[in-house]
Amino acid sequence: MEMLKIENPVVFGTEDLLISLCNSVTRILSLTTRTQIHYSGMVQRISKTCLKPDIGCFVLFDGGFSGLVILNFSAQAALELYESYMLNMGMSKSDLATSHTSDEVGNVMGELMNQVLGDFTGKVRRELHTDITQNQPKMLSINKQVVLSVDANLDQPDSRRVTFYTGRNNIFYLELSVDHTEFIKLYDFEPEILDADELMDQIQAEAAAASSHAPATQNDSSVDTDDLLKSLGM
Repeated sequence: MEMLKIENPVVFGTEDLLISLCNSVTRILSLTTRTQIHYSGMVQRISKTCLKPDIGCFVLFDGGFSGLVILNFSAQAALELYESYMLNMGMSKSDLATSHTSDEVGNVMGELMNQVLGDFTGKVRRELHTDITQNQPKMLSINKQVVLSVDANLDQPDSRRVTFYTGRNNIFYLELSVDHTEFIKLYDFEPEILDADELMDQIQAEAAAASSHAPATQNDSSVDTDDLLKSLGM
């Protein structure tokens, strides 16, 4: 049997996954909020991932590879992104929530994070020719650090943290933990490119669909959060 020989193979590793995820964050948030989002040129190696104040969410990946993504926002960063998104969607500033603990802020930020992760999983499918699934992001308002102990099926995790800056220089953080893995390109192929106009149309359609559903009541939201905290052993 003839063996497949690969000369100078293209290797896609943890840092490449991280850059792809960071680019999804900046791309989606910049498009939806009409503000300039950027991230630090330096990345931290970390030993554990955790939710931190003031508001954050986590997402588990499974499929072609397993991983955990956490996004931690300061109250100022969350409110800035929420306000910019809602104003860009045509809402009046007088109708907007003023506290990061508001259910509306949590719902909007959760939807934005869902769009970010959806963009990332789409790139994984197009560029790495594999599929991953994700859970629905749920934003939690917390006043103390919470160390996550979620079973992400990681045997040899590589963990990283990246600092992001909003248009007003408010800070939020992305943490990624994935099994140590490498994707090796076996043959040349052209990944499908989704342009900005197509992406914005898709985002607006998803936002319109989400807004057509009645928002959860405060009691229902509190129950959901309590259930999630209990599932984390809190």
